[in-house]
Amino acid sequence: MTLLLSVTGFDPTRWREALLREAPNETIVLRPASAADESIRYAVVWKQPPGVLANLPNLEAIFSLGAGVDHILADRTLPDVPVVRIVAEDLTRRMSEYVVWRVLDHQRRGMTYRAQQAARIWNERVQPAASDIRVGILGLGELGRDAAEKLRLLGFQVSGWSRTPREIEGVACRHGDAGLGEILAESDILVVLLPLTPQTHGLIDDGFLMRLKRETPLGTPVLIQAGRGGLQKDSAILRALNDGRLMEASLDVFEREPLAADSPLWRHPRVFVTPHAAASSDPAALAPLIIRQIAAHRRGERLANVVDRTAGY
Repeated sequence: MTLLLSVTGFDPTRWREALLREAPNETIVLRPASAADESIRYAVVWKQPPGVLANLPNLEAIFSLGAGVDHILADRTLPDVPVVRIVAEDLTRRMSEYVVWRVLDHQRRGMTYRAQQAARIWNERVQPAASDIRVGILGLGELGRDAAEKLRLLGFQVSGWSRTPREIEGVACRHGDAGLGEILAESDILVVLLPLTPQTHGLIDDGFLMRLKRETPLGTPVLIQAGRGGLQKDSAILRALNDGRLMEASLDVFEREPLAADSPLWRHPRVFVTPHAAASSDPAALAPLIIRQIAAHRRGERLANVVDRTAGY
């Protein structure tokens, strides 16, 4: 068996080494030997070049190196084989750490205090208790569910939204179009962890932000966006910050990445920017999961976490 490792945007060396540690007898290549390489049975990819998977006659499955799969599905030449998304405790834990970190930083006035430190201002600000804050989470998959549970344990009121009905103990779950309006209207801090699909592309626009709660214990609402960059319109977020509809924003993803050096988001005093690092994929943690799935598939077992191409996740 030959495994194709096709990645764009980072050095594949660590991933190849991690995969080989788990499967030392397998052949791992960084590109097909030919346009119709018959030896390749599995592909492990991140933002693969368009067309690289199109003509591999014996390809049996495609594995994403991250939680998102929109980078795979965007390839119009994608063959009709299963696409598998990563569901891993390591990724889930990393995302929950990010969400809890950013929620607490906003709740405890982190941006204000950092600005005061820079200006040498000694001024205690009113800080609402966690129990006074309602955090709304858009997206109740593995990542959203875990983040909701951890925030609830810290004492926050938590609501969640998904396309279809879900139930999570202690979380007010909403779904569908009506439920989306409800969660936007009630959230003091809104966390976005949605996948990128045709239905969610450009979701966070002026109209979306106009539906947010008007007043919160923090002043106006806070946005935390760690889903996919294609969910948002950067300019709409800037307008909402500048006209007071948003108090602050933590943004890990953007319409175009890397974020352009001249983007106003870099220097906005009420924006916290991270470089798509909320839940980085760790080769040491994820390679074993991929190799175990491949081994099970070769034994005739069904693949887990196969993407519904119609839904987009």
